[in-house]
Amino acid sequence: MTELRVEVEGRTLTISNLDKVLFPRTGTTKGEVLNYYAQVAPVLLPQLRDRAVTRIRWPHGVEGSSFFEKNTPPGTPSWVRTAEVPTTGSRASTGAGTIRFPICDDLPTLTWLANLASLELHVHQWRVAEDGTPLRPDRLVIDLDPGEPAGLHECAVVALMVRDALAQRGMTCTPVTSGSKGLHLYADLDPDVVGDLDSDGSTELAREVAEGLQKENPTLVTATMTKAKRGGKVFLDWSQNSGSKTTVAPYSLRGKERPTVAFPITWEEVEEGAEDELALDQLGMEEAVARVLDQGDAFSA
Repeated sequence: MTELRVEVEGRTLTISNLDKVLFPRTGTTKGEVLNYYAQVAPVLLPQLRDRAVTRIRWPHGVEGSSFFEKNTPPGTPSWVRTAEVPTTGSRASTGAGTIRFPICDDLPTLTWLANLASLELHVHQWRVAEDGTPLRPDRLVIDLDPGEPAGLHECAVVALMVRDALAQRGMTCTPVTSGSKGLHLYADLDPDVVGDLDSDGSTELAREVAEGLQKENPTLVTATMTKAKRGGKVFLDWSQNSGSKTTVAPYSLRGKERPTVAFPITWEEVEEGAEDELALDQLGMEEAVARVLDQGDAFSA
């Protein structure tokens, strides 16, 4: 195993196997993955900051086995910020167990995670305080998951419906291609607009939107989790707002055949995708970097 000691913002890290191919179909190496995360760090870190990070790791590349990792692993550097949170969905003090998560607030921590082949970085819709205490959710996410033969085109059509439904509640949202099959829509939870919601409240809000659109558009939209009932429809997964659930972070890579990215797009692109079945596609790693360098952070616009 080849190793290299590097300095990243004052932290010393041991990086291994830079030439190891993690995406065989495209020949993408770990070194290229590390470079990707370094280049998008200015826009990715705000999405990770103060959030407990669940990782999906592919130590032998995407054609090998993967595993979810929530706890900080053995050998975690002492300088990595961590937070210990209850395992229950409500995060209430019920005497249940706890999980010590890493918190990725800086480039050294991001580099350390990427070196562990943590290709996907998933986070909750809530943040933690300085002392590690979980806070109320600060955003709502609705995951648009198409059931075959539906695809991104149908997701774009439904995304416009969700945008209008949220607008009626005084909320705006940002569309993000999931890097897999569908779209994610993110909306800030402004207490002045929606009230002081906990995770149960934000989940119920997302469920009301999903079920309302299912009632209005039953041939295209479903709020039902049963996979057998999703064929040709777009499932609006409102459950991603549960206190225990996580969603892949915007700008994170995905562990697919090729290195696709969960990436924010414009509403103009969504509208084009709703009009033209071929107008919208999942973004690859190189295109994502080019867009970040050219356009900056879509969430700060």
